[in-house]
Amino acid sequence: MSGAAGPGANLSALRSHNAALVLRLLRDAGEDGVSRLELAGRTGLTPQAVSKITARLRAEGLAAEAGQRASTGGKPPTALRLVPGARHAIGLHLDRDELTAVLVDLAGTPVAARTAPFDFGAAADEAMAAATAEVRALLADAGAGGTESGGAAGGGAGEAGGAADGVTGGLAGGGNGGAVDAGSAGSVGGGTGGAAGGGTGGADTAGTGVAAGGAAAGAGGTGSRAGGGAGDPDSAGATGATGATGATGTTGTAGTTGTVGPAGGGGLLGVGVAAPGPLDHGSGVLHRVTGFPQWDGFPLRDALAERLALPVVLDKDTNAAALGLATAGTTESAAYLHLGTGLGAGLVLGGDVYRGARTDAGEFGHQVIQLDGPPCGCGNHGCLEALCLAAVARGDRKDAARLLGIGAANLVRLLDIDRVLLGGRVVLADPEPYVRGVAALIAEDSARASRPTVPVDVVERGGRAVVEGAARLVLAPLFALG
Repeated sequence: MSGAAGPGANLSALRSHNAALVLRLLRDAGEDGVSRLELAGRTGLTPQAVSKITARLRAEGLAAEAGQRASTGGKPPTALRLVPGARHAIGLHLDRDELTAVLVDLAGTPVAARTAPFDFGAAADEAMAAATAEVRALLADAGAGGTESGGAAGGGAGEAGGAADGVTGGLAGGGNGGAVDAGSAGSVGGGTGGAAGGGTGGADTAGTGVAAGGAAAGAGGTGSRAGGGAGDPDSAGATGATGATGATGTTGTAGTTGTVGPAGGGGLLGVGVAAPGPLDHGSGVLHRVTGFPQWDGFPLRDALAERLALPVVLDKDTNAAALGLATAGTTESAAYLHLGTGLGAGLVLGGDVYRGARTDAGEFGHQVIQLDGPPCGCGNHGCLEALCLAAVARGDRKDAARLLGIGAANLVRLLDIDRVLLGGRVVLADPEPYVRGVAALIAEDSARASRPTVPVDVVERGGRAVVEGAARLVLAPLFALG
């Protein structure tokens, strides 16, 4: 879905979508906010529907007054704004030799970040343990301390994005507790605290308040509650009992799941993970990552969700960066080319991230450009990635840029995109020769085809483009994006 808010729909089945549209407009309005009348005009919703949605958003602490607008006659309208710190999300970038983690608020603004060595060649359990440890360390860095005051409970069997009963619900994972219905279950991480989980096998049924579930109970804390009335928002500031009986489960044990939220009580919506492809975004399963065949078929999303007791979304590293471009609304058509320990592409087409029929699009580095070329880790010969990384290894930036430019020109000609963005540690270490070299190849190819060339730039977020995009995997459904 593109960055424009688009029309809403006055149907009960689309209450979640309508709430997400309103929330997106509140986000886009910034600190100045937007009035209810303006929200109605931009979404196509009735003023009554907007009033109901904004009342629920305010009750959950997601929206607040931003002052009054100038009156055109009658009572001055009150503007509303998003409360960025009301919820948070984590982004993880699992590179072949490095892990980066970031905690962001609803506006996507980083609150805390960490980088640590990571061995993608390690055994799966060891790698997942390392990722889990970094998430916990990140939350400690953010000042979470030892109190479990935020966070949403849930397993990892599925992703349910967007709003719940017309109010934000975030991502609700099923896993051991069973899936939570995003259209009717209560909000994940509602109010100013977290969702209290049920016992083993516990799961919310449609319309029963807090999204709960997973193998073990989430601890109570400031603003959390166990169970709840049908569709009721969580009570902001109410004190939840640690280990209280869940809606359908048994008494939980505080601290066993590690569902820790950031300081300040903002609920933790989930974790977005960006990893090398190929992988299946829908099922959260890795395929045969080049050079690491042992990961083929590994259910990374569910494995990490079980360890963290948080909803997890998995996508390619390049798609995560592309999502950052798409959700920012700055481009309708672009290719993000990532040259680091591998070479891949993230595509934005028509304002949306393009993942392909099997969510495996973007294997840009494995286009064969030299039939009798050197072997590639994927099993082919003469792949662009193998040739480009070989040039990087011998210190020949000019040739590496030339090869990258050949691939980029092919992509521009094939998809008729209007912008190319470069990123990845190799490019970012010395951007100028890559930008110049890629732009020159695209310009030459465009001239031969008698069409305008396209601009080539370094991605705006630089080294954080992928990890911050990973966090947006969690945030995007809240705003009807992604």
